[in-house]
Amino acid sequence: MTLTCFKAYDIRGRLGIDLDDGIAFRIGRAFARVLGARRVVLGRDCRASSEGLADAVAAGLMAEGVQVLDLGLCGTEEVYFATDHLGADGGIAVTASHNPMDYNGMKMVRAGAAPVGWETGLSAMQALAGADDFGPVGQGARMAVDCRAAYVARVLSFVDTTALRPLHILVNAGNGTAGPTFDAIAAGLVAMGAPLRFTRLHHAPDGSFPHGIPNPLLPENQPVTAKAVVTAGADLGVAWDGDFDRCFLFDHTGAFVPGEYVVGLLAEVFLAKEPGATVVHDPRVVLGTQAAIAAAGGVAVQARTGHAFLKQALRDTGAVYGGEMSAHHYFRDFMACDSGMIPWLLVAELMGRTGASLADLSAARRAAFPSSGEINFRVAHAAASIAQVRAAYRGAEVDDLDGLSFTFPDWRFNLRASNTEPLLRLNVESRGDAALVTREVAAISGIITQGHS
Repeated sequence: MTLTCFKAYDIRGRLGIDLDDGIAFRIGRAFARVLGARRVVLGRDCRASSEGLADAVAAGLMAEGVQVLDLGLCGTEEVYFATDHLGADGGIAVTASHNPMDYNGMKMVRAGAAPVGWETGLSAMQALAGADDFGPVGQGARMAVDCRAAYVARVLSFVDTTALRPLHILVNAGNGTAGPTFDAIAAGLVAMGAPLRFTRLHHAPDGSFPHGIPNPLLPENQPVTAKAVVTAGADLGVAWDGDFDRCFLFDHTGAFVPGEYVVGLLAEVFLAKEPGATVVHDPRVVLGTQAAIAAAGGVAVQARTGHAFLKQALRDTGAVYGGEMSAHHYFRDFMACDSGMIPWLLVAELMGRTGASLADLSAARRAAFPSSGEINFRVAHAAASIAQVRAAYRGAEVDDLDGLSFTFPDWRFNLRASNTEPLLRLNVESRGDAALVTREVAAISGIITQGHS
């Protein structure tokens, strides 16, 4: 049988249809065999289905004779860290992140927290997990481990606490897994004498998500954090998705700061500390990021969208930092992996160092490089839609690294099929002309929708 839960760079699917405990057991066995793993880190998010799936994965790993190092409830980046920290052969985070309630999935790494993508293991795992028989069952073991103190020390090593100034920060965990880990980081900051004060919102993990599934990238989910920032009189707002490998920022006015502008800010932070370094970015929205990297004397490298591709690009190029507009941020000195805790700490440091608000830090960049934000279309045949758009925009400079990117002297757009959902994604940006962005969004949207009306 062909298992449909295997995607381009992770495992994701509907419960009872694409993914269940039996499939999770087989995935555990396949993971061990494909990687030749003897010791594997396992963690899970707070969804109601995650504990059972994690138990099934552990059983599959143990059936292959693996020693399972179980972190229990944790963030995906804690699995990445522990895999490297403990010298394990691989790591699996059972998480559906921001997907609907009837979904779950897994994110995987190999030794050293190196990425596992389609061509580096997932394809082989899909074939093996779908086979009829694995053969004899071995005798592995499962033990609880706690690496959080070491993880917190690594996260805090990115921040110069002497540069921090008194800030009031509102944090919204969205009832995902971020709360307990954040509390450990906050305690570490207090111990270091950092002058930060926090207001917590929807902080306790709750897999029923009483305030909605935590996905702050969706515009309809942003007002709750925005209003809370203003009500609290906070200087900065931070919200996370379910497994907190992404963080989203709000300025003191409650305005959401889109991820591409945060990438530019963090690039400047790292290039100030390491002049001439390389920074990796995704191809969806690039004009402001490339300008920021060039102005700071860095080298910009473009990579395909998705955590497995960005991680590999950091490893291949030695880049100090990489960022995606979707709010994934990757750090060379964090196993070239993404973290949702390091970015807000660095922004707080930047605010302290410059004395500027996040609104001030991002305003000029937003005016100079307006963008549409990601617009999603549900289409039956993505390739046909992309071909229709390509035919309509002859004469542009076209790049097919990830979907198609069309570049003109004053503006640019990227159109790509999602790797994880049946969606076509559009991003439009310009050099200082917001009206042009609006016009071109309407024109491209018309081509796509007309072709599927």
